[in-house]
Amino acid sequence: MCRGARRPDDGGVTEIIPELSMSPPELLTVLSALALVAARWLPPAARGRTTIAATAVLAVSAAVLGAVGVRWQLLPVLAGAAATLPFALSPLLRPLPASRRRRPARPAWRAGRWPAVPASAACAALIASGPIAAWAFPVPVFPAPSGPFAVGTRVVQWSDPDRAETFTPDPADRRTVVVQLWYPARSSPTSTPGARYLGRTQQEARTVADALAHGAGLPGFLLDGTTRARTHARADAPVADGDRRWPVVLFSPGSGGARTQNTAWAEEVASHGYVVAALDHPYDSAAVVLDDGRTIRSATTSSGDRDTDERLAADWTAVRADDLRFVLTQLQNLDRGTVPDPLTGHLDTARTAAAGHSMGGAAALQAARHDPRIGAVVDLDGYPHGPTAPALHQPALALTSAPTPDTDPRYLPRLTEALALDTATSYRLTVPRTAHLSFTDSPLYLPPLPSLVGSLGRTESPRTTAAATLAFLDAVLRPTPGDPAGALSAYGELTVHHPDGTG
Repeated sequence: MCRGARRPDDGGVTEIIPELSMSPPELLTVLSALALVAARWLPPAARGRTTIAATAVLAVSAAVLGAVGVRWQLLPVLAGAAATLPFALSPLLRPLPASRRRRPARPAWRAGRWPAVPASAACAALIASGPIAAWAFPVPVFPAPSGPFAVGTRVVQWSDPDRAETFTPDPADRRTVVVQLWYPARSSPTSTPGARYLGRTQQEARTVADALAHGAGLPGFLLDGTTRARTHARADAPVADGDRRWPVVLFSPGSGGARTQNTAWAEEVASHGYVVAALDHPYDSAAVVLDDGRTIRSATTSSGDRDTDERLAADWTAVRADDLRFVLTQLQNLDRGTVPDPLTGHLDTARTAAAGHSMGGAAALQAARHDPRIGAVVDLDGYPHGPTAPALHQPALALTSAPTPDTDPRYLPRLTEALALDTATSYRLTVPRTAHLSFTDSPLYLPPLPSLVGSLGRTESPRTTAAATLAFLDAVLRPTPGDPAGALSAYGELTVHHPDGTG
């Protein structure tokens, strides 16, 4: 399995060491740059050797980075090294005056050398800022799936001939969605690179990363690491051997998100014998790259008025819910062999769950209300936009973070109402030490600020989200039903809503 982020043609030299958030060439660049700064303060006998060795290592590691691509986090390291290099090399390149050849060497800390102290400190601080930046914005390293199956992935695009695109004025424009599938696959050689994280190509990954950063009000370069990441799934890997049929999990991302935003979750779920179908919703997702090369960027914006925004969100949620239902129809056709496909005969669409994060969770709830083909719902911290009628008739799981002073005061009462109206047993699991983005891949590549991504840790957040999801899905979608309450309570504070109103 792929342990880190690598290019398929770099021989693994850019593989990230998770504990350091840096690759070996990057680490050598940092250490050699710091050695150059330190060499100035060493005794004369060691100063020259240290300077020559550090310069040689710096030159080689910088050349490797230049060949495979330099991350922005290394720019201050290279700048600090460049500022230090002339002062480190100059004593070695000029002859020592005769008047000083017999003079005892003065310690580096003597008064005549004090001007070098702040300069050395400044260069060392500049170099040290590189590893700090790499730790804050790392190349995401995905946790290895724990299930018995290897995971394959591929992307499909479907247009709905029966639905007009409501975000454009062209009456001939049909609603089109891009869907990424994760499925149980045959094992691939370990030399086979994992699929790219944010897109099928480097350009698509860069487009999506820039759009995600723009939506969060961040400079695009801060998310550069996501464009270099590789996942554990293999692109277009052969479907797992045998004639097994796997339950289906539809997934809708958050508003302004992307189909790949829960890749760690999707890979873990697929490795346990599910097919996950995650949607990009054009004009709502951050950026959707179509097969013809066009890029559709998000066109949903807040008005600033709470009531108006709630009406808009309800409308957008309804479009997303229809997208989910349309994709389920396409998967049914695919399973029947209407269009020959490697997954034909392997999809158990009679056992389907709809899931989503944030607005995607609201879309999953709405899709289930209007489509009895959906047998279960997983809402990852999603406000239930839109009407709560008709009532749900499927078991539902809502994962939420603990409320804070910034939590919308309408959220929990609204969610409780939606779950209480369910005619099947529903569950609300409050996961401690989480924030809204804890239920996505964000902890893998954003600064570990508790208010932003919680405090469970980079990999523990997606692991917990996937584990709770699997505990629920295994209980309600597998041939032998179970009671998920016992398993779910291990992950947080559980509230159970029974159909008879108790709970």
